[in-house]
Amino acid sequence: MKRNIGFLLLRMLIGWHFLYEGIWKLMQPGGWSAMGYLKTSQWFAAPLFRTIADSPDLLRFCDLLNMWGLVFIGLGLIFGVLIRPAAFFGIVLLVFYYIAQPPFLASSAEGHYLLIDRNVVEAVALLTVMLVPSYSLGGCLWAWIKKACGRSASAGANGPVVSPGRRELLMSLSSLPVAGAFGYAFFRKYGPVWERKNLAGKEDAVTSATVKSFSFVDIKDLKKPLDKYGKIGDLELSRMFLGGNLIGGWAHARDLLYVDKLVKAYHDDWRVFRTFKMAEQCGMNTILTNPALMRVINAYWKKEGGKIQFISDCGHKEGIVRGAQLSVENGASAIYSHGFGSDRWAEKGEYKEFQKAIAEMRKLGVPVGVGAHKLETVKFCIEHDIVPDFWMKTLHNTNYWSARPEEGFSKKDNIWCVDPVETIAYMEKLPQPWIAFKTLAAGAIHPKEGFKYAFNNGADFICVGMYDFQLVDNVNLITSILDGPIERNRPWCA
Repeated sequence: MKRNIGFLLLRMLIGWHFLYEGIWKLMQPGGWSAMGYLKTSQWFAAPLFRTIADSPDLLRFCDLLNMWGLVFIGLGLIFGVLIRPAAFFGIVLLVFYYIAQPPFLASSAEGHYLLIDRNVVEAVALLTVMLVPSYSLGGCLWAWIKKACGRSASAGANGPVVSPGRRELLMSLSSLPVAGAFGYAFFRKYGPVWERKNLAGKEDAVTSATVKSFSFVDIKDLKKPLDKYGKIGDLELSRMFLGGNLIGGWAHARDLLYVDKLVKAYHDDWRVFRTFKMAEQCGMNTILTNPALMRVINAYWKKEGGKIQFISDCGHKEGIVRGAQLSVENGASAIYSHGFGSDRWAEKGEYKEFQKAIAEMRKLGVPVGVGAHKLETVKFCIEHDIVPDFWMKTLHNTNYWSARPEEGFSKKDNIWCVDPVETIAYMEKLPQPWIAFKTLAAGAIHPKEGFKYAFNNGADFICVGMYDFQLVDNVNLITSILDGPIERNRPWCA
């Protein structure tokens, strides 16, 4: 059968994708794992995948097989070596991906699928690669080796041994510039990342006889993933999830004016992707943030294949309804009125405007919540029959040195829940799910104290802003709290 240049190009493009996926996984700081992907499987093989995720040895074997399988399949397809075995095992991997996260059960930020997703398309393409011959470097080299070894024409298993012609040789060697282009593109993108990794183990500073360095626990130090979940409507949420303030640069650093810029400089896209990936590996499946971060969340979904859910506070210069519309268009799983906006409506007594906004947000077809820093805002909503699907309400104690309850809410950016006792008593009567935020008073309260305080006093979920170097410690802490006795009067929602 005549070899086709188009199939040569198709084979190399698929090989490029497989090779990149494999190398990207291998170079993840702290190690890559399919744990989160397997644990969230929903189809008929879900029990098998969850068994693998719960077994450290099976999971490690699965991770290694996945990472190195992608690498070797990619290399085989690009260089044209063992093409059919490479294509076959590539199809096997894609079938497993499809079974684990079928498009009719698993949401995707890349588009809308009806049974057929990119795994199916790529698997069919690989089947074509198996069946239709194309120019291959491996085939040419094998022919030259047999010729050099003096094999007779009759020695060929599939007929006479024919030396490759000039055209076939040149087309087969086309894999070399493709491999070179891959290496150039890869090192252009990840050179700075490797530089950061190489610097990570070196001294940060030397002062007199003291060497100062910094290291933090990584995914390998995770004792167990967060496995406690609840629901808001049909939306399943981990009991703790990420807050987006630090990533967006809203640090609430009191009188340290430079910190907002510092945390924004720290959180380049690579760092945000790492934080999201670690969160998912730790069992957290949601981030709650502002529409300003929709770009980086969508980039994470598209470039890294992440599944993390996005809840939007709908804060937007054109109002929360416009913010809600943009958020849902960009994949938000739930939306709510930003706390400052809710507080202003309550202060001005503008309940009709508030009702209208919530009604418009409900048309978007996702759970709708109300955010509030002040308890008076929640009371205002109940009094005027503004009942959301969930509440976003601050909760923390005031037993930290910079708290000044007598100065009122947020006068000096140092307190967000002036009346925690009254808040706890009032929220106890409300049946809707409650997401507590500012549970650490923007870093003033230790997580050991803040997390337990929130759950003991009625919160169903906590939204916590955290850096990547805090993730594993926080998850280890929260799992120990949730696995132990929780002394609360308010029943768990969902």
